[in-house]
Amino acid sequence: MTMITTKHNFVESPKAMVILAHGAGADMDHTFMEKMTALLNSRRINVLRFNFPYMDKRRVDGKRYPPDRMPKLLDCYREVIKQQAGALPVFLAGKSMGSRVGATLAGEALAQPGQIKGVICLGYPFHPQKKPEKLRLEPLQQTLLPALIVQGERDALGSKDEIAGYALSELCQLVFLPDGDHDLKPRVKSGFSHEQHMQSAADEILRFIDEKI
Repeated sequence: MTMITTKHNFVESPKAMVILAHGAGADMDHTFMEKMTALLNSRRINVLRFNFPYMDKRRVDGKRYPPDRMPKLLDCYREVIKQQAGALPVFLAGKSMGSRVGATLAGEALAQPGQIKGVICLGYPFHPQKKPEKLRLEPLQQTLLPALIVQGERDALGSKDEIAGYALSELCQLVFLPDGDHDLKPRVKSGFSHEQHMQSAADEILRFIDEKI
């Protein structure tokens, strides 16, 4: 496989390692990814980010490529997992599309049996925007690992009202952030700020990790 671009943000005395995959439209250095990494680091969690192959192609020639097909995304994520050595508990995580890839892997028997403790979905894409009939529930129905889904209440790819009607695995925990959109961002009139919701998401991730290690 081609060389995968990765970025490690490690801390002293970490309690766990989170592998954080980016969404469809922005790479591992996007503001959301940077902010979440910093928040997790401040909670004694190591974070490893990486780019899927199509995103590295964008970096090389500046052209906008669509995401790779799911088999290629899965192969890339698997390779990143394989390259991780160490005794820390590992959690698969992602923003939007990245969370769908991580959740799909959570339905497989992965390498390092026992070391991978769960999957974390930040804004899971339950369906494409404006296509609520095209559901992507299988990863969250077939997961073999505990899953934490942190979702904005008004996420256009899966709102709180929509998700209430979905059948998901009992291994899934859902946390809704008030008035949050697909990036967990609330409107000003809600009385919440994006910073508060990012902090809340990091707190929920920490709680989930503490429960599973």
